[in-house]
Amino acid sequence: MREFFLENGMRVEVANDGRVGLARALSNDFDLIVLDVMLPGLDGFEILREIRRRSAVPVIMLTARIEHADRIAGLEAGADDYLPKPFDPDELLARVRAVLRRYIPSGAARQPVVRVGGLEVDSAARTATVGGVRLALTGMEFQILDYLVRAAGRVVSRDQLSTLLYQREATPFERSLDVHVSHLRKKLELPGAPTIKTIRGSGYLLAVGDNE
Repeated sequence: MREFFLENGMRVEVANDGRVGLARALSNDFDLIVLDVMLPGLDGFEILREIRRRSAVPVIMLTARIEHADRIAGLEAGADDYLPKPFDPDELLARVRAVLRRYIPSGAARQPVVRVGGLEVDSAARTATVGGVRLALTGMEFQILDYLVRAAGRVVSRDQLSTLLYQREATPFERSLDVHVSHLRKKLELPGAPTIKTIRGSGYLLAVGDNE
């Protein structure tokens, strides 16, 4: 499903353990969570209750249990939609898009142009400029910058970027990602541009103003 969503233009983070998934859900800014009921550590209903205590992020629940009572329990606990397994991936994608349309105002799901300091990134045109000066970026560099600028002020993990670029988590000895970031960092050495900071053991942060 991660590969399927990536192929359909979505950024995805996967957790296969309930406690890990809950921690990530509460510490990151996601547009939507697809939550399986059957997870080790904590089951989906427990996770949903904890999420709802602190967040209104949309949640679609998945379960192999198709009893009506389970569906009602999930919806009453705060799920926005519910899909029994096995399911058609296209149906889940349609439900994800439908939920996002309900919760994110038209045009706000992904603003085509984002500005951070003197940096402007246009995802539709695939261009980035600083003070009106266009940056000469490779495709990989643009993808990284586009991701970082939309998470400005928050740490983006190496796994997130590796999944975006290579559809897999980062390996301990993988250096290609670091090379791309290093090249991108040098290209941002312009007045008014934000800086890319390396957060040891965590990932990268696009910092500007008070976050530098």
